[in-house]
This record gives sequence, structure tokens and C-alpha cells, in this order.
Amino acid sequence: MQHTSHIDALDQQILRVLTKDARTPYAEMAKKFGVSPGTIHVRVEKMRQSGVIEGTKVRINERKLGYDVCCFIGIILKSAKDYDTVIKKLQTFDEVVEAYYTTGNYSIFIKVMTHTIEELHGVLANKIQLIDEIQSTETLISMQNPILRDINP
Repeated sequence: MQHTSHIDALDQQILRVLTKDARTPYAEMAKKFGVSPGTIHVRVEKMRQSGVIEGTKVRINERKLGYDVCCFIGIILKSAKDYDTVIKKLQTFDEVVEAYYTTGNYSIFIKVMTHTIEELHGVLANKIQLIDEIQSTETLISMQNPILRDINP
């Protein structure tokens, strides 16, 4: 198992601020933490180079775009060797926003976002369940997402 680079308390504070708002000015963080803006810049660059920070991302409110249906689909494959093929096919479906290789009942666990239940039905019937290498699926519809956060550094 690969471990992340060592980060100290200042790095953790910087990550917490950037996780909440990646556009926070370095000068604002510097004042808050009692260091120079240059120190913040150097620390952020060091974390980028070490891979702790992989980029900057905009968080989109899916509901504001009309994506009212979020579901999770457990997929059982006909054979373990079909994993790569199925993942490649799932990647072509815009509605599939996350995929995980898992242990337990399912080989693959995916998150799917659609505008309506009817659209979800179409994705299941006309896309996912037509993949030959899939033996069966189980769909769990999310009623709400009460916890949504990044890891606390």
C-alpha cells in the first residue's frame, strides 16, 4: 500500500481551506495562519509535486442542472475476466459518473445520475443491461445525500 507524503499541521490547515474553496487567496490563508503568502505558495506547490494535490475542481450542483435521480447499481459479472471490457463499455455512458471494483456481492459498483426515473429506466434497459458480460444488476435509488465531504486531511 502506497502512503502519501508527510504533511504537517500547516499543510493540513492549507488543505482544509482549499478543500472548502480552492479559490481562497494565498494572502488570506497566510494572514489566517501567521505565515507569509510565499510560504503558502511553496507549501501548495510542494503538495502538488508530491501528488497530495492532484488538481483544482469545480463542484457542480447536479440538482440545479436537473439531475434529480441518483442511484447506485451493483453489477455481477458473468466472469471476473470481463471486468476490463465492462468498465470500457460503462465509460461510454455519460450517466455513469463513478465506478468501483469491489469485494462482496458485486464485482462493480457504479453511481448513475439521470434527470428522471424514466431516463434511469432507459439507461438500465438500453445500455447497462445490454452489456453481454453482465450477469445481473441491482439498483439502489438514493433518497438524499446527507453527508458529502472530502477527506479531512
